Amino acid sequence: MATFNHKSFITHDSYMTPLYAWRDIIQFIPKGKVIWEAFYGDGKSGSHLQELGFNVIHEPIDFFLNNRGDIIVSNPPFSLCKEVMKRLFYIDKPFIIILPSSKINTQYFREWKDKDIQLIIPKKRLQFIKDGIVNNTNCNFDCFYYCYRINLPKDIVWL
Repeated sequence: MATFNHKSFITHDSYMTPLYAWRDIIQFIPKGKVIWEAFYGDGKSGSHLQELGFNVIHEPIDFFLNNRGDIIVSNPPFSLCKEVMKRLFYIDKPFIIILPSSKINTQYFREWKDKDIQLIIPKKRLQFIKDGIVNNTNCNFDCFYYCYRINLPKDIVWL
């Protein structure tokens, strides 16, 4: 029987959001709001949102020490999900964030069951950008768009 050696597990958080990931949900991103793309990465995600016509704040600043814009639209580092969610609910700002679908089954996520999280489920698996290259086949898990105070037409929206 194979065993999982957690000491050899490597955290990779440098996967960037492709333009199509934001284009796919453009109709759900509130218009007229200042978006804070809170996780800078390579800087292109904020540019993608601007290209789609949104007013975006996207600066290489610490998410945990700052609070900008009217709404957060971002792809946070998955390894910091628990801390990111705690901070998001603390600042109580509407958000749309990309996270693995499995996060909804975590104990800490269940603690926030009264927060009225809504989901947007993509048509197909999102493929992220690593080192400037769109990885069209290597993402081996599904992601959802987790939404808070976005007022989607249904609690689960299937694209």
